Amino acid sequence: MQNLVSSDYAVEISGLEKRYTPRRGGEPGRGIEDVGFTVPRGDFFTLLGPSGCGKTTTLRCLAGLETADRGEISMNGEPVFSAAGRRDVSPDARPIAMVPQSYGIWPHMRVFDNAAFPLRYGRTTYPKDQARQRVLAMLEQVGLSEYADRWAVQLSGGQQQRLALARALLCEPEVLLLDEPLSNLDAKLRSQLRAELRAFQQEFGVTTIYVTHDQGEALAMSDTIVVMNGGRVEQIGSPNDIYDSPASRFVADFVGSANLVPGVTERAVGPDDTAVDAKTAAGVVRCERFTTPGRRPAAGQELSVCVRPENIRVTTGEPEGAAANRFTARVTSSEYLGDRQEVVVTVGDIPLRAHADAHLRARPGDEVNVVLDPRWTIALWS
Repeated sequence: MQNLVSSDYAVEISGLEKRYTPRRGGEPGRGIEDVGFTVPRGDFFTLLGPSGCGKTTTLRCLAGLETADRGEISMNGEPVFSAAGRRDVSPDARPIAMVPQSYGIWPHMRVFDNAAFPLRYGRTTYPKDQARQRVLAMLEQVGLSEYADRWAVQLSGGQQQRLALARALLCEPEVLLLDEPLSNLDAKLRSQLRAELRAFQQEFGVTTIYVTHDQGEALAMSDTIVVMNGGRVEQIGSPNDIYDSPASRFVADFVGSANLVPGVTERAVGPDDTAVDAKTAAGVVRCERFTTPGRRPAAGQELSVCVRPENIRVTTGEPEGAAANRFTARVTSSEYLGDRQEVVVTVGDIPLRAHADAHLRARPGDEVNVVLDPRWTIALWS
């Protein structure tokens, strides 16, 4: 197989496809279809999407736990899978370590023995004294040195997650695979451990591919995010790109909170057609961002106007600034959250969710003015 991977990439996937046959017969269903991406060395790379979108299937194909029907996978320039070339390197021979959702902690072993397992039976083994030194040093780094002689089942959920990570890092993997490792923890502990996990990844510099359905985790931890839907890749980009410039209605709606207002293109405006005027039931809305930058929108084309709640200003007086995207609205509901109010307003019969000033003096039924910031209002036609 031709080696397509440059030294800058730890992983390259191209044209990956996996089909599943229903138990009672019928046509094979596609778990993933034409999935492809590259992972730079040292990147924290996240596969994000709803349940059943294909993210775990993709990860399992990377690990060698699933055999794809088509496509190619290379790691650090070496092919580990090629359907056409009939090559499928076994999981134990791939330069990976994996932390599953359940952590895979052995309950009949103590903490030290769980961590030491890959040094005794893995790809690279060490003499007893050297292995002990490495294990104790790793347990110290993840804050578990004082628990080395405890049974693994005596650890809390967060401690078990750290132990699983320590064991994986002791494998000295070139690529670390993490399958929703925080999903079994409570919200407060998840928030704490995602910061720790990201810090560990940066400290060790290991390329990490992380699977999650939690948008907050993906945005907070990742260098690069792949949003998946229905077995396909919807968008690849940095957290800022994914959130601020979604490539489709699905991405806009799935990642964060978004108002999606149906409309049609009225005209392209601005120098070199840098903005779109969209006709909606609320009126004409100017969008200074497009689904695909540089693509000339056609007049009369159906689209959705996407605007995030934080990019809507709600005032009881006349708003200052340009007149673009300024509408009269009525408050439908309001929730006080301390630092802000979550307000739902209606423009005509279109509801919009907005983040308003915490001290906004407006109650349900009151008339207000709203401004949709055109710099962050996006025209989506896919």
